[in-house]
Amino acid sequence: MVARLVIAAPSSGAGKTTVATGLMAAFAGRGLAVSPHKVGPDYIDPGYHALATGRPGRNLDAYMCGPDRIAPLFRHGARGCDLAVVEGVMGLYDGAAGQGELASTAQVAKLLRAPVVLVVDASSQSRSVAALVHGFASWDPEVRLGGVILNKVATDRHEALLREALEESGVPVLGVLRRAPAVETPSRHLGLVPVAERQAQAVAAVAAQAEQVRAGCDLEALLALARSAPELSGETWSAEAVEPAPGGSRPVVAVAGGAAFTFSYAEHTELLAAAGAEVVTFDPLRDEALPEGTRGLVVGGGFPEVYGEELSANAALRAAVAGLAASGAPVAAECAGLLYLARSLDGRPMCGVLDADARMSPRLTLGYRDAVAVSDSVLAAAGTRMRGHEFHRTVIEPGAGERPAWGLRQPEPRVEGFVRGGVHASYVHTHWAGAPGAAARFVAHCAGGPAA
Repeated sequence: MVARLVIAAPSSGAGKTTVATGLMAAFAGRGLAVSPHKVGPDYIDPGYHALATGRPGRNLDAYMCGPDRIAPLFRHGARGCDLAVVEGVMGLYDGAAGQGELASTAQVAKLLRAPVVLVVDASSQSRSVAALVHGFASWDPEVRLGGVILNKVATDRHEALLREALEESGVPVLGVLRRAPAVETPSRHLGLVPVAERQAQAVAAVAAQAEQVRAGCDLEALLALARSAPELSGETWSAEAVEPAPGGSRPVVAVAGGAAFTFSYAEHTELLAAAGAEVVTFDPLRDEALPEGTRGLVVGGGFPEVYGEELSANAALRAAVAGLAASGAPVAAECAGLLYLARSLDGRPMCGVLDADARMSPRLTLGYRDAVAVSDSVLAAAGTRMRGHEFHRTVIEPGAGERPAWGLRQPEPRVEGFVRGGVHASYVHTHWAGAPGAAARFVAHCAGGPAA
């Protein structure tokens, strides 16, 4: 059995990431094998979790993968670990809009039978904290609220008032953290700045978070709470359940990485490998050629708008990507990958695979998406349903005659993305553990395609 905790909050901005990452690093520093997890589709927080634990950060998204896969995916990620720390998303009971508890931290906690620790921003309250905690503890009797960590506490007097108030709630205080600029992580237009863009500073920030947690939290009580979670029986998810591509060949699938393309789920490369691919990572900011023998290309999300000048300057790689796509080889691109395949991004030349131009926008597009494939592609046959999410501050203006990739039902009916030859490019991020046939289909196409 893996001991486990879910770190939640009443709302975004309370300090979940700081506390969760600090706990991961503090327990790892004590010699425990810690498995890091994040509720929801977020790509950036798991990077900090991985830095804290030395293990891949993994997402638990009940909307994209389905509630039935949450516990199996958790068991897969936590296999062989002593402790799992699961960082929640938004407020404890916030989930997919209009879908009840679906994809909320509360739902995931119940699916994992895990106790919840509530991180409360106490900076502007004293006795009212008891009413807040009481409400969260009593809202859903199936959610076990095991304790509270008070964050942004100002003084010893403030702490005393908070503790006195919470004595009446019956929920124990498991930590008190003061304001500490050293633990803060800078943000920009899509959230925290990823680890890959600030490695040295991120290492220092995680170390400071661990020290703050060690000094302010009762680690023994938190570990005892984690170990009180009951047995979590059932199957363990495995990428090996995917049917490998026929023929026994191992086509090289190049996966974009580096600072510009940091958005990926660990299960994607596992599924590609299980389906028979030889997965090779490359960096479009530095590498001037695709990996030798490349038969397929995956370009996930990230921040090409931040690195537009450098990506554009790497003309040799842009030409290689365009050549691979022109040969008919499978190419799967999501969000940042879509922008990279466009003709231009904010006026700078990109790969020119798509007859489309992209630019930054002041408007944030954000939300879960229920998608239906409207064109046959290397990822899905027409009519296939997949769930995903959008998260971007760019818009793309397509040329005439492009085939769309998806039909979306919310927030309003529309078509989205591009299918051209072997290229599937879209703003919609998907989690292939929720649709494992996508990886197998992609690798099967790679096995029969030309090499770069």
